Amino acid sequence: MLSVTHLQKTYGSGEKAVEAIRDLTLTVAGGEFVCIVGPSGAGKTTLLKCLCGLLAPSAGSVVLDGEPVTGPPRAMAAVFQDYSRSLMPWFSVARNVGLPLRNKHRSAAERDARVARALDAVGLGGFGSRYPWELSGGMQQRVAIARGLAYEPEILLLDEPFASVDAQTRADLEDLILRVRDDTGVTMLLVTHDIDEAVYLADRVVVMSARPSVVVETVEVDLPRSRDQVTTKSLPRFAELRAHVLTRIRRTDAEPASAGGPTVGAMR
Repeated sequence: MLSVTHLQKTYGSGEKAVEAIRDLTLTVAGGEFVCIVGPSGAGKTTLLKCLCGLLAPSAGSVVLDGEPVTGPPRAMAAVFQDYSRSLMPWFSVARNVGLPLRNKHRSAAERDARVARALDAVGLGGFGSRYPWELSGGMQQRVAIARGLAYEPEILLLDEPFASVDAQTRADLEDLILRVRDDTGVTMLLVTHDIDEAVYLADRVVVMSARPSVVVETVEVDLPRSRDQVTTKSLPRFAELRAHVLTRIRRTDAEPASAGGPTVGAMR
């Protein structure tokens, strides 16, 4: 579904140029859940902005369903970390969720039905008339997720969507995302600093190097579905995968990126 080929992104020019992404190649299949991890400052958010058409790459290509991405694609939605800035405080929850549908669906009845389904999917069926400032942080992030789901995208991008909530809420939202993926079949690509989260959620974990970034390894996550916060994270295989990904990140954080392009491997 999504193909990224030899992507490069440089900010500025001349002596002041900053090479954020050097040479990055990855693919995401339809219905897959892929998590991207890497050292702090590795360019993960830059990558996500290139994928959703908010930033133009300096070189390389992003292709969604066979079409080059040159601006925000209609088949894609994104959920960002700072839900407090992405929600309009003067709009009700339902109006926030329905905001991106106004340019997609002319029928108000159809928009209302999609909003209701999305709120039900994230456990906020009775909160459509509330305002974001009346909700907890975890509930506000559910509203942001519902907005992405209401759009009914083919692929949902998530940029550290749970980083601003407490540990228990984070676990609940992780399980929510897995349930939504299972129920809807939507393809998901999530950027995170949390190694446990990446291994728990993903079918594959893509490990990026320190800046300038390349893909240093792709780890296949062969944990059984469905997953559970206690049972899954107690498995020896979970601990093995977590340790492998963490070791790979720490190693690449101490090494410069290879100029020869990405090295893609797999742990099985």
